[in-house]
Amino acid sequence: MTTDRANQTIDLQLAHSPDPDDAFMWWPLFELDGKPPAIDTAPFRFTAVADDIEALNRASEQGTYAITAMSCAQYARVANRYALTACGASIGEGYGPKIVAARPMTTQDLHNDSLTVAIPGERTTAFASLQILLGGLPFEVVELEFSRIIDAVVAGDVDAGLVIHEGQLTYGDSNLHEVADLGQWWRDMFDLPLPLGVNTIRMDLDEQYGAGTLDRVTWLLQRSVEYALAHRQQSLNYAITYGRGVSMEQADAFCKMYVNRWTLDFGDVGRQAVHKLFAEGARLGVLPDVPEIAVFRVSGSSDDLESPIRRD
Repeated sequence: MTTDRANQTIDLQLAHSPDPDDAFMWWPLFELDGKPPAIDTAPFRFTAVADDIEALNRASEQGTYAITAMSCAQYARVANRYALTACGASIGEGYGPKIVAARPMTTQDLHNDSLTVAIPGERTTAFASLQILLGGLPFEVVELEFSRIIDAVVAGDVDAGLVIHEGQLTYGDSNLHEVADLGQWWRDMFDLPLPLGVNTIRMDLDEQYGAGTLDRVTWLLQRSVEYALAHRQQSLNYAITYGRGVSMEQADAFCKMYVNRWTLDFGDVGRQAVHKLFAEGARLGVLPDVPEIAVFRVSGSSDDLESPIRRD
């Protein structure tokens, strides 16, 4: 990149959801407790912004953050502004968001006009994949912050809830019944993992900060995930601060679900999964058509500063 690294620091906000898995993978980029980042981020200074995933989805429509997590389904709406990074994705390999209820029911029961389903946001992949499961047919929904959904189901304020994040592990503690696991259904239907959350980078960063900015940032993002995985206990100690009452064991289990081989690089299979989500969503009128997807990935080991960045 053309920026003089010795004389200029570039401040970039990295927005992520307030969950153990996102915290696990990105902490090496941040100054914490007055200490420098665990990896050399020059010439950038990364600042964490943690917010509800639906809030981040909405912010992406204004291009608020240079780097941001978002629901994979939301990317279909902002593909003209952001590129995917091949690292940092949360992909469910036979598991994913769950529909839960206080009593046993089937997904067909959700078409009953008298039943309501709490969802964590209309832009989320969880909601899009539920719409696809139900064939695009209408059903009654109430939008709630994800952390309130289990309580709403228990209280009887809604008949069913679509749970994401650690709620996928903890709903049983509230004696709720699983109606469907959308990740399992997706794999059974399409023989693909379900792409839930993605990490994205605004495509105008080279124009803003100099040629090579996108490449350098992409390299640092992958380096962060690699470092976090190589220092697992240290990563978990930070991640648990976003656990909302979960145990260390539960946080570890959740991070294993969503920080794994797919997170380092979602690869060709992950790309196929993203295309399938967009194609099915467009077919049913759930998502806009996305003719082209931009992906930035590091080729080879990110230990090598000269590793080329592929722009697929």
